[in-house]
Amino acid sequence: SGEELDMKTYVVGGWVRDGLLNKVNDQIEFDIVTDKNGIMLAKHVAQKLKVKKVSIYKTFGTAAFIYKNIILEFNGARKESYLKESRDPIVSNGTILEDQKRRDFTINAMSISLNKKNYGELIDPFEGLSDLKNKIITTPLDPDKTYSDDPLRMMRAIRFSSVLGFEIDESSI
Repeated sequence: SGEELDMKTYVVGGWVRDGLLNKVNDQIEFDIVTDKNGIMLAKHVAQKLKVKKVSIYKTFGTAAFIYKNIILEFNGARKESYLKESRDPIVSNGTILEDQKRRDFTINAMSISLNKKNYGELIDPFEGLSDLKNKIITTPLDPDKTYSDDPLRMMRAIRFSSVLGFEIDESSI
């Protein structure tokens, strides 16, 4: 569907991580990232699936809808910067790699291509697959930057460590 709009598309984040762990969730959620306009892609896919209600979040350039109890969220690849006094990012267009850099942990920064040319290819610039195998939580960028951008990521590290039985890497503390 992205190719109909001349967009490259990827599924990224938790679904990729959980799939590689063979972890089954009660709630299925796909985070779809495109190299162009996520809202436009969401509307296009919703129309094809005959979904009438699409929630649009213009500030972040995202849109989401539910199809057969599956949550689909669409984002344009983006880079984010933060002011010290706010957790709300300043968002600008970016590449898939820049989008992966802004993720909290390497295990959440992996994506799978949905494009005909390389369909199903794992894109793992921060060795998240290795961290999954070694049961390690680590940040894709310097932890000072990752945690100062969003301090709640420290709590997420603890939650992932607890839920998945992973260790938080010393370099990411």
